[in-house]
Amino acid sequence: MKKPSPPQSATSLPRAPRDDSGARLAKYMTMMGIRIACFVAMVLITPYGWYTWIFASGAVFLPYLAVVVANVGQDGRSSRAQRPERMLETGPPAPAEPRPAPPEQPRVIRLEESPPREPEA
Repeated sequence: MKKPSPPQSATSLPRAPRDDSGARLAKYMTMMGIRIACFVAMVLITPYGWYTWIFASGAVFLPYLAVVVANVGQDGRSSRAQRPERMLETGPPAPAEPRPAPPEQPRVIRLEESPPREPEA
């Protein structure tokens, strides 16, 4: 018989899909920005030399790397359950505050409504 798994802790839950896709989009856009910078540097920096080939290779190969990096989700990372109870420091209990004495007679406020006035002609 299979043992039931313990309930999952809130601290060990994976990142929300919305946050995960946002982080992947940021990585992709950063790498595509670097690609554009490589392309511009390849065209504008003169005289052409060995560094032109480095910029060209960045402009050619960065799209592939950007897609691969962006598609790697959180599946590759293993998250271990964190026990927040162990992070809390325990100390002596705080002294209880004394309760105020109850009043002898409770105060009652009464509101009385007068009958509505008839409009004067």
